Amino acid sequence: MIFDTAAPPQGTVKDWLDARAATDETAIVFPETGDRLTWRDLRDDARRMAEGLVGLGVAPGDSVAIVHPNGRAGVLALYAALYGGFRATMINLAAGPDAIAYALDHSGARFAFVHDSQRETITRIAPVGLRIIAPAMLEARRDIPAFDATQHALLMYTSGTTGQPKGVVHSHASLLAGGWTTAIAHELSPSDRGFCVLPIYHINGLCVTLMGALVSGGSLAMTARFSASSFWDQAAVAEVTWFSVVPTIISHLLHNPTNPSAEVCARLRFGRSASSALAVETQSAFEERFKVPIIETMGLTETAAQILSNPLPPGVRKIGSPGIGYGNAVCILTPELAPAAPMQEGEIAIRGPNVMLEYLHNPEATAKTFAGDWLRTGDLGHIDKDGYVFVTGRLKELIIKGGENIAPREIDEVLYSEPDIIEAAAFARPCKSYGETVEAAVSVKPGSQLSEAALIALCEQRLGKFKSPDCIHFLNELPKGPSGKIQRLKLAALV
Repeated sequence: MIFDTAAPPQGTVKDWLDARAATDETAIVFPETGDRLTWRDLRDDARRMAEGLVGLGVAPGDSVAIVHPNGRAGVLALYAALYGGFRATMINLAAGPDAIAYALDHSGARFAFVHDSQRETITRIAPVGLRIIAPAMLEARRDIPAFDATQHALLMYTSGTTGQPKGVVHSHASLLAGGWTTAIAHELSPSDRGFCVLPIYHINGLCVTLMGALVSGGSLAMTARFSASSFWDQAAVAEVTWFSVVPTIISHLLHNPTNPSAEVCARLRFGRSASSALAVETQSAFEERFKVPIIETMGLTETAAQILSNPLPPGVRKIGSPGIGYGNAVCILTPELAPAAPMQEGEIAIRGPNVMLEYLHNPEATAKTFAGDWLRTGDLGHIDKDGYVFVTGRLKELIIKGGENIAPREIDEVLYSEPDIIEAAAFARPCKSYGETVEAAVSVKPGSQLSEAALIALCEQRLGKFKSPDCIHFLNELPKGPSGKIQRLKLAALV
């Protein structure tokens, strides 16, 4: 299979893995252990495991749960499910027992690959009939039935801020397209090695890094988890050329005293930020200190990760914008779900080969998410004259004070302009007078003397009193999802 920048990938993940295994090039290195997987090793092990699953009676399209952190075993379990034509059901280890139990039951999985660290939890909460796979269970192997690119490939549950999580279903076609949009936006090649520090049970880690490497023919370095103190040493040992992280990781790297060598920075073509908006001050300070360009992007679980990206240097990067569409089309919809006028604010919508098939067992939610063939992202924004999208907030996160809409991101940006701020998020608090009022939560550098009064004064100076927080809560750490994205809607209850 050949990476084509002009057209999305054809075939299945199985086809692409077979093609990569034609040579014995490195697929993944694990800097924490010194372990290494070639494409051929990866394909051969995945094929044996997939044949074992067929021998267990798993049918094409059946859910196979994967309960693993990043690592060799988790990667092999994922590729085994994909290679066999099964629906890889990625379980979010940070979701908590109730959400994990719901996903296992809702997915209909009868078998699960479970890491030793998760075995006790899964044994306790697993639905009746779910079997944890032991290696000996895969010894009776049978041929893998034929399947095509329309087959269900991935089931990933969104973090439900309200109600139960929704199960996003991707086909082989849309899963590969997710890797392709990353590869064309960032001009990935076989000589590139990405750095995967985000969990592969999240769409960014799985599609951007894993699928991006599979489609482009490059390789990866993978760690079990992100460590600010080890990040640069691991990047040096693994000789990575790019990395994909989230804004909170960029902020933690910026506030950590560890510095990379000049050789590491020279080798890095770019760093990539996604999952939530990157504060302008954070991006500028990171680039000034480390001399590594940060490419702000945007993606969703429903779109197999990336939908927008800024161009690589020397292309125009508009700081504060997640960029333009690569491989998919973008438009702005009015509240009536009609195309908006130029520069008009509305809901960002996406159309392309990377869009999900459906929410599993939830036709009502699926129907609400689509306007014709446009997928509604739930994000508000506008498109400028050059085609760059600017995100102004989330529909569900808007603060409506006295009938006026306030985008929390405006307040976040002001708070992040204070150098001692590591994490910040504004949120709504119910109020009898205004309906909702503005509050914020922050975490600061150890030893910081920042006060609530000083931060409120800064906001009032920049935004005016009406938009500024009435109070600011100082926390050791803000609540985050598996990708590191701050969970703004949990803050009101937490504080």
